[in-house]
Amino acid sequence: MLAALWSRALRDLGWDVRLVDGDDVPGLGWPVTGDPREEDVRAAVDGADLVVVVNVLSLPLHVGAAAVVASALRGREAVLLHLDLPWQREGMSYPRPWPPTDRAWRHVVINAVSRAELAALGVDATVIHNAVDVDEPPGAPEVTVDGRLLLHPARAIGRKDVPAAIRLAEALGGTYWLTGPAEEGYPLAEVLGAARCPVLHRGVARMADAYASCDAVLFPSTWEGFGQPVLEAAVHRRPIAVGPFPVAEEIRAFGFRWFPTDDAAPLDAFLRAPDDALHDHNARVVREHFSLDRLRGDLAGLLH
Repeated sequence: MLAALWSRALRDLGWDVRLVDGDDVPGLGWPVTGDPREEDVRAAVDGADLVVVVNVLSLPLHVGAAAVVASALRGREAVLLHLDLPWQREGMSYPRPWPPTDRAWRHVVINAVSRAELAALGVDATVIHNAVDVDEPPGAPEVTVDGRLLLHPARAIGRKDVPAAIRLAEALGGTYWLTGPAEEGYPLAEVLGAARCPVLHRGVARMADAYASCDAVLFPSTWEGFGQPVLEAAVHRRPIAVGPFPVAEEIRAFGFRWFPTDDAAPLDAFLRAPDDALHDHNARVVREHFSLDRLRGDLAGLLH
């Protein structure tokens, strides 16, 4: 998602953009199929004035690929876009020092928490917050249920706190809808089976259609590098309940108004008597601070 937005913004700024992934370089894809060859990485970026590395040198899920990419890019102009850092994931091991650095590289993070953590390691980073297409056309309702439909736009992994979202859906008397797959061995069948409310587990072709279908958005994560559903809910005019993960307060400081995840009463009251003023306010905040125009400006400043 963020790579696509960066690509769009860079093209708007006049750059030619070529995307490189596991289809282009064997060993760069996921799941891991072996380490890539350095000569293949070099060939894939040959002729590029700048290489933007999205999370490969941030979250070492594939340490061998990270080592190869770092070696291939030594001395080349590159931007390392860090969405996640390994110490932000419970129990993740990683090589030291981390992340890799080079005098020709610039580091970009998506929140001030990560910037401070990198600064403590002697790595200077620029914060460029996530963005969203504030003019995305509204979706079309694709899912209907009896009563309230409560959307959890997430994968089923521990930090997304599926049980907390289910508890909120139970308290609101609605149907819990999870859109993403189970990953990292998450026991989703067991968790959904214990729910005391109707549950729905299915994806959609366009997230805009999911937002158009739901009555409210649930986002009780314990950790997020940013939290894109906060922006998307604002664009698509849906109330959202947000958990107190560390970066949430950084986002909320821009002026967003959302509901707690540990108390259903405020969101229940809003759903009984919706107020367009809340949606108008959040839409203004996202347009002012998180639009593609702002992303283009940030990238222009970074690459000047």
